[in-house]
Amino acid sequence: MDSGSGAEGAAGVVTPYAAARSRVALHDWSPELQKAKVYEQILLDIILGQLAPGARLDEQELVKRYQAGLAGVRDALGRLALEGLVIRRARSGTTVSPLDIIEVRQAFEACGLIEPHCAALAAINADDEEVALITRAFDGGEDAVRRRDHRALVAMDQHFHASVAIASGNTTLARILIPLQHKATRFWAYAMNDDGPDAQIAELQRHRAVAARIAKRDAEGAREAMMAALGISADSVNRVAGNPVVSTTQSPPQSAAIWASRPRARRG
Repeated sequence: MDSGSGAEGAAGVVTPYAAARSRVALHDWSPELQKAKVYEQILLDIILGQLAPGARLDEQELVKRYQAGLAGVRDALGRLALEGLVIRRARSGTTVSPLDIIEVRQAFEACGLIEPHCAALAAINADDEEVALITRAFDGGEDAVRRRDHRALVAMDQHFHASVAIASGNTTLARILIPLQHKATRFWAYAMNDDGPDAQIAELQRHRAVAARIAKRDAEGAREAMMAALGISADSVNRVAGNPVVSTTQSPPQSAAIWASRPRARRG
């Protein structure tokens, strides 16, 4: 995840929010570390269904797939297990967590409550570097849409939402929100396969509207823009919750077809 690293407020005074940002930025998962890079690649493969729900993950195969060390793979799987994206069991190994409509309902609902507040906090607390990260998150987005490069679009989306969460300056909210975003994005990524270029570019514009409000230090505007980007309305979560559970044994294309064919909450 990307974040700013400045820890000083006005006149060189270390503020609580700036100190919180520093603690997040300097934590054990700096983006430059191998385990963080492996984590991000496995995460994207899970979100995109390249590692399908229920699939068994062999550590040695992952080492070869991501050209990484065994320790980095194990650390990445440990973090993914804490986030609920994989299941690790003694003697039976690691599997990708199933897709469950109850989980997506809960993830969307929680994101809808927390993330607009984080956007408002980011408009107040973000430093210039963090604002720049948020503003640039979707650079090249239109090219990715034209190429149908869903991996690039999902990576941009993840960086955008993580950057907003961290820029809020509230470490506790950021640590709660980022794993929820990952769960929600698994479902959004399947639905994205059914979206045309115009719909995807409209999503980019909604996200850039959030960034613009944050850059203008407009807290209420950022909150409202994030609500629009998430597609949260009074009945959107209930509408999604009316869908049946997605089978854990289906391949990603089948799951995508089932998910995309029904009404759904929009995910940024």
